[in-house]
Amino acid sequence: MPRLSAIVIAKNEARNIEACLASLAFCDERVVVDGGSSDNTMQLAERAGARVSSHEWKGFGVQKNFALSLAAGEWVLSIDADERVTPALADEIKAAIASGVADGYEIPRLSTFCGRQMRHSGWYPDYVLRLFRRANARFSDDVVHERVICEGRIQRLSEALTHDPVERLENALSRMDRYSTAGAEKLVASGRRVWFMTGIWRGLWSFLRTYILRAGFLDGREGFLLAVANAEGTYYRYMKAWIAGRRRG
Repeated sequence: MPRLSAIVIAKNEARNIEACLASLAFCDERVVVDGGSSDNTMQLAERAGARVSSHEWKGFGVQKNFALSLAAGEWVLSIDADERVTPALADEIKAAIASGVADGYEIPRLSTFCGRQMRHSGWYPDYVLRLFRRANARFSDDVVHERVICEGRIQRLSEALTHDPVERLENALSRMDRYSTAGAEKLVASGRRVWFMTGIWRGLWSFLRTYILRAGFLDGREGFLLAVANAEGTYYRYMKAWIAGRRRG
């Protein structure tokens, strides 16, 4: 059986890190890269048996590439601290790497929003490339919304990775602010021109796409809340970029 390394990047994830690492107990090694936590994330990860390292935060892509450089296994599984590998998914992962028929695997992700599993709204099955041969892949250097660049054959697994990114509406607001800021920085760095009306139209389109086109209304009240949160995040991303561009201009 090829060796499997699990990599996790974390910052102030004391609430999540132990359960995350427990779900990765089937891996040959677990690597946690801490981006400057002010809580006891590192201590909890070490106590759980993970190999822990600190690295200055420079964006998701850079952080994950650093974690990848520490992995010793032939295969790597990358998950976030608020994600969990179920026993059924763990069995499917072990079978996949033993077969050797592909170089990377996309995994369906089932996420919750304010306690509800979201099976519509564009959130499911939400395939993410998280399992890959270490020699064949790396992460893009994007500050946010990084992706795995994998050379070779890609297949899909069927068991879902569970994801609990937003437990309360307050979490959604905090997440929206962080991601809209990072997204705005990315827009400004690209040199793309952003107009004042861009944020308004993009925000409206985000709501309609989530709630109507992606059937968010089937996710009940939480589906409406998610559509509004997506719209606000999009609106603020473009407005922050517009303000930054005006200051530079």
